Amino acid sequence: MSRRADDEPLSQARARAQLLAGGRRGRSAEDVVRQVFAIQAQDTVAADLGIRVRGQDLTARAIRTAYEDDRTIVRNWFMRGTLHTIPAEDVGWVTALLAPRVIAGTGSRYRDLGLTDDLRLRSGDLIGRLLGAHGPLTRAELAEQLATLGVAPAGQAPFHLVRYAALTGLVCHGPLRAGEPTYVLLRDWVPAAGAPGLAGEAAAAELARRYLAGYAPATVCDFASWSGLALTSARAAWQAMARSGAIVTDGDLTVLAGGARGHGDRSGGPDVRLLPAYDNYLTGYRTRQESVDAGFEARVWPGGGVIRPTVLVDGFVVGTWSRGRAITVDPFTPLTDEVQAGVAQEAAATARFLSPAG
Repeated sequence: MSRRADDEPLSQARARAQLLAGGRRGRSAEDVVRQVFAIQAQDTVAADLGIRVRGQDLTARAIRTAYEDDRTIVRNWFMRGTLHTIPAEDVGWVTALLAPRVIAGTGSRYRDLGLTDDLRLRSGDLIGRLLGAHGPLTRAELAEQLATLGVAPAGQAPFHLVRYAALTGLVCHGPLRAGEPTYVLLRDWVPAAGAPGLAGEAAAAELARRYLAGYAPATVCDFASWSGLALTSARAAWQAMARSGAIVTDGDLTVLAGGARGHGDRSGGPDVRLLPAYDNYLTGYRTRQESVDAGFEARVWPGGGVIRPTVLVDGFVVGTWSRGRAITVDPFTPLTDEVQAGVAQEAAATARFLSPAG
């Protein structure tokens, strides 16, 4: 396990930045998202759990309030073209920065599905009119109307058309309806998203700064892997920050200048967290060697794009967990009594969060 100059394991330093070690937790859902900038969110429940595990006594209702009532956080397609939750005020410039590369990278899929440039434009116009008149609407409801343009409701075409509308800044995820996501017009849901914002190299440098604030120590390759930016663009952002004195690099690891994090208010003992499936602590770097022992990787990444829920202790994965009628933990090796006590406490908190009253 790599260590920093102050003899702190690299995994623990990164976990502290992610509000996952050292007793660090955010005060609210908005505070969590603002500090780590992006929560992996392709699964709705996992996204909520990703906020919960970084927050102080957060309830599911409090997180839903941040999404739907306060609208301070927004779920949509951002980094690497995958679903993330980010601060609402950053939606516009982040989409403008990242979406063109995602759209270009999806070109062959558009062609395979017969989604021509003209059809995507007409679909966007129809989706905009539907949401303006009848939104929020589910994907199935949008697919039913897209059929009038000759788009088959079954299959992947409706998904890619809705996603394209999001990538072009037209729509975003809105309120849940019976647990199912709906879509809304971005300009109505987050009016500030349409205001002029950062662009070009300045936007890339700001995204790099936000990344380092929530993930450092990290490398420029880690940033490129996380963001989906081309490595040349990532390096240019790194260089811009270096010229301004905003970063400090030791070897290939970089941190923000003057950005050392406190160790939280924990008096001692292991900091145990139950991370959800697909958590960005495990997807935010180019490699996983600092967080998971190579001998146990297959138990976390079994294949097929699956990333299992994990047990994290001071930034290092020591097992996986699952939930049925109760939360079950499957440790890689026997756990100490202290860690077992922490697991029990986290399991109880997670179960409360997931309960109907949570």
